[in-house]
Amino acid sequence: MTLTDVFVYSLGAAGLFGFLSVVVLILTYAERKVLARIQQRLGPMRVGIYGILQPVADAIKLMTKEDILPSWADRPVYWVAPMAVLLPAIMLWVTIPMARDLVLRNLDLGLFYISAISVLSVMGLLMAGWGSANKYAMLGGLRAAGQLISYEIPFIMSILAVAMLVQSLNLITIVDSQNHFANVLIQPLGLFIFIAAALAELGRTPFDIHHAESEVVGGPFVEYSGAHWAVFFLGEYINTFTMAALTVLLFFGGWSWPAMPFEGAANSGLSFAWFLAKTAVVIYVIFWIRATYPRLRIDQLMSFGWKLLVPLSFINIVITAIVLFYGWPLWSLTALSLLLLGGTFYLIVKNPGTRMERHTVTVHEIRATGSKPPAEQPQG
Repeated sequence: MTLTDVFVYSLGAAGLFGFLSVVVLILTYAERKVLARIQQRLGPMRVGIYGILQPVADAIKLMTKEDILPSWADRPVYWVAPMAVLLPAIMLWVTIPMARDLVLRNLDLGLFYISAISVLSVMGLLMAGWGSANKYAMLGGLRAAGQLISYEIPFIMSILAVAMLVQSLNLITIVDSQNHFANVLIQPLGLFIFIAAALAELGRTPFDIHHAESEVVGGPFVEYSGAHWAVFFLGEYINTFTMAALTVLLFFGGWSWPAMPFEGAANSGLSFAWFLAKTAVVIYVIFWIRATYPRLRIDQLMSFGWKLLVPLSFINIVITAIVLFYGWPLWSLTALSLLLLGGTFYLIVKNPGTRMERHTVTVHEIRATGSKPPAEQPQG
């Protein structure tokens, strides 16, 4: 590798980090405005026109705020943990294309690379919990590890089903295969599994148990402040943008544009804008879910993953393999997916969570006649 190559890759990495930082500023402002709109509030209105500079003010505040190090913390682990969360989030974008010609490195094994890198962020959360030497931080780190390991299985299996359908792990090839119709029309069950597992991977509502303020007081981040807390925040929102982009690439056709009238730079620019528009819609759905659904209990979260998503992900793989092996028309896969998806929603509605028996005490009035109170019925 020559010095020129090093300079080019360094410039590309700096540009990517700058782009993702701007995206995070936009996402924080958009989320606060969307939540405010849903909750009938105004949201940020003070800094700049309609509060548009509020994310910049928050970033400056966090970067200049005092960074407190607990005296009992494991210093090396404590300091490294934020970067262990941020670096995998940035590394995922090495092979994620935003247009046909807009990608740092087009890897033939792109989906394999993404699956391998996405599991590394859990190490940063565990390190944050351990390095803080705080019981709430450690509980949050262990929760994050259990949650991410559990939902990594359906996450990878939903990606594998798309790769089987397209016969490729290259993201550009997957997008090209959706020129006529998107994969969401063929595998709606795969989309449901992917979005549910992605929300759990991100630790966003309703799967945000590892930093639940009402239970573990912020989880792994409880002892962090200032710039180091901002790095965790940056990694979380980059991962949110990443999962939304992967949803668009795998299921909604990526930058595919019907009857694009331009070529060259104009084609790339419009394709990039179309990709961002689709990604913005997915991100809005993520924000809407946060504003609508309550947080699951930890037993409900683990039951939903192991008893529902994991079996569904394997069934999705099996029906995809059967349709491809026997050469059945793709609409048969759509019908099977819709049938299974309908059954899934029925199970969720009929059995919303694990049972929690209520042990109550019944108080009976004893009258002066001396009659005995009725016997207690045993609870089954």
